Amino acid sequence: MKLSTFTYSDTNPTAIPNTTIKNPDRTLVVMFGPSHLLDAPAPVQSVLAAYPGAPAIGCSSSGEIFGTHIQDDTLVVALLQFEHTTVRTASAPVTDPGQSFEAAQSLARQLMAPGLRGVLVLSDGLGVNGSELIRGLNTILPAHVVVSGGLAGDGERFKRTWVVKDGLPLGGYVTAVGLYGTAVRLTHGSKGGWDLFGPERLITRSQGNVFYELNHKPALQLYKDYLGELASGLPGTALHFPLSIRQKQEDAKRLVRTILAIDHTAHSLTFAGDMPEGAYAQFMRANFDRLIQGASDAATLATPISTDSAPTLSIAISCVGRRMVLGQRTEEEVEATFDVLPKDVQQIGFYSYGEISPYSTGQCDLHNQTMTLTTISEAA
Repeated sequence: MKLSTFTYSDTNPTAIPNTTIKNPDRTLVVMFGPSHLLDAPAPVQSVLAAYPGAPAIGCSSSGEIFGTHIQDDTLVVALLQFEHTTVRTASAPVTDPGQSFEAAQSLARQLMAPGLRGVLVLSDGLGVNGSELIRGLNTILPAHVVVSGGLAGDGERFKRTWVVKDGLPLGGYVTAVGLYGTAVRLTHGSKGGWDLFGPERLITRSQGNVFYELNHKPALQLYKDYLGELASGLPGTALHFPLSIRQKQEDAKRLVRTILAIDHTAHSLTFAGDMPEGAYAQFMRANFDRLIQGASDAATLATPISTDSAPTLSIAISCVGRRMVLGQRTEEEVEATFDVLPKDVQQIGFYSYGEISPYSTGQCDLHNQTMTLTTISEAA
């Protein structure tokens, strides 16, 4: 596999590597950039025009990751040219959270074919229920297929997001790329690092990813009480206090959920994934050192087993909430991943509204407030 990564902007148009694409079905372009490219898609079009026929996947970000650096208002790109691995893309519309399950099943059916080894999913970050998206994928895809990815971001604005479809940045879609063959190697890791605080409360009223009551009391008011003067910045400021969710109090498995939107009239909160009635929720808060250690732990899980020097791409997807909380220390979490990954690994990524990765082992889950890494390489 040949691999190149670069940053493209209108002020640096010469950054695009001059590469001839010999086998488009064995080529993949991955890109992440700011939400305003919806209005000015020229950078996306310029990059893809350089690699005609190559499958492409990408989405908007709340900050782009390139190597150990975090950037804004740039397009970070990876070009993968496989020797033996074939590539196929798929897409489906999703403009309402209720469409998420069917959209995911459509993606999975489009990609199902002999030799499927991995799927990278990138979705609109606002009009989707991430839990239903994952459930739809898991009902179709075999357990041995590694599924990872994330929900597109829009900084702290929560207004609009995009994914790459038909060579353009477009809102209202979920997209995926399938990787086929025995040569492709995929690893993954996802960790958080938040501290639990306060009592664990019962979710007493919810509908899908729309959340109304904790212990029979309005959840929105509870968030306002915790946030104090920060409540005026909802939903963005709620990222400082995500919720830990588990089905039963004795369960060891916890998933983290963060808010995408609020409805003052209905006194409801819309989360990136399901908030099931009867489950237990507990507030979380930041521990800076543990957040950075979480990124390091994710890299440890994702470090390729092979000791050869094959070109390897690391796709880093971290939650916008981590960036907001870490502030000027945010690059430390990206640096922490590089301290663990092999030195020849190249990395791009983005800050997201949700991360998709297997929970330790097994089928994929939706995560929030994690650093999630996926590595892609190819056996000789």
